[in-house]
Amino acid sequence: MKKYLAASGLILMSFQLNKSGIFEAYTQKIPGTEVTFDLAPIPAGSFQMGSTDPKSPDQRPIHEVTLDAFWMGTHEVTWDAFELFLDKHYEESMTEGGVPEIVDGLTRPSLPYLDMTFGMGKEGKPAVGMTQYGALQYCRWLYLKTGIFYRIPTEAEWEYAARAGSKDRFFFGTDQEKLSEYAWTATNSEGQTQPVGKKKPNPWGLFDIYGNVQEWTIDLYEPDFYSRSGKENPVNIAEKLYPHVVRGGSFKTPESEIGSPVRAVSDPYWKRIDPQIPKSQWWFPEAPFIGLRIVRPLNPPSSEQIKAYYEQAPIADY
Repeated sequence: MKKYLAASGLILMSFQLNKSGIFEAYTQKIPGTEVTFDLAPIPAGSFQMGSTDPKSPDQRPIHEVTLDAFWMGTHEVTWDAFELFLDKHYEESMTEGGVPEIVDGLTRPSLPYLDMTFGMGKEGKPAVGMTQYGALQYCRWLYLKTGIFYRIPTEAEWEYAARAGSKDRFFFGTDQEKLSEYAWTATNSEGQTQPVGKKKPNPWGLFDIYGNVQEWTIDLYEPDFYSRSGKENPVNIAEKLYPHVVRGGSFKTPESEIGSPVRAVSDPYWKRIDPQIPKSQWWFPEAPFIGLRIVRPLNPPSSEQIKAYYEQAPIADY
């Protein structure tokens, strides 16, 4: 066990998984680099997903969902971690011992023709502008680097983790005036992303789960999906490019449009100015507000399932 952990670059933080299934936080190091990120344990359990908000019929009906345990990134993926994947030459220059062949041969994003920081800077800030396919392929790169299966969360996992046991609109209750203590929104962000982890976390140790950037989920968005959702580990997978569910709100989102049950969607408008035909499978040149947060299931899928997850072909976008 220790040999594997050392090879994968895993740094233990009182981490253990005993016979009772107890598990704790840990820090993942990207091998050969000084880049690390933290993950918080999200316990298995059931919750009431959705809300009775009359203005948001796509949050109804409230339905019980049961989820297996997983870890979730305590922060949104930042530029220091994402840029290693984005630019192979940069990764080579920043990686002691060189880049392994299996990683070197990975297909990577086309270098964007625009400044994908949108002038907001990178230091400590969440990476933005990637497509859902780009987010998925980042997870694949992490898997090849670490030997650990990471992915983007399902919509149900995201809401469960954001709620942290709460049944209210926010994990801290219903008082919208307190949101500024936990989130960067249109009210306090000064029109740009902010370094991660500067606000208070939720009870499960997740920072910026509201605001800063919207976060990708796996699920296809259908407004009536809750009426036919499965109960155990539900996910709405379909071979459609739009729309997919994004969660959490961003630095551009009004406080009135943020909350644990709030569903938002990806939009082809985010590629409106892309001159390529077909349009980029990697970037949204008009989405400075979309980013990602990763999860790691406690019980990983089989190697065949992992391969199928990462090798999903991109859908042409015209």
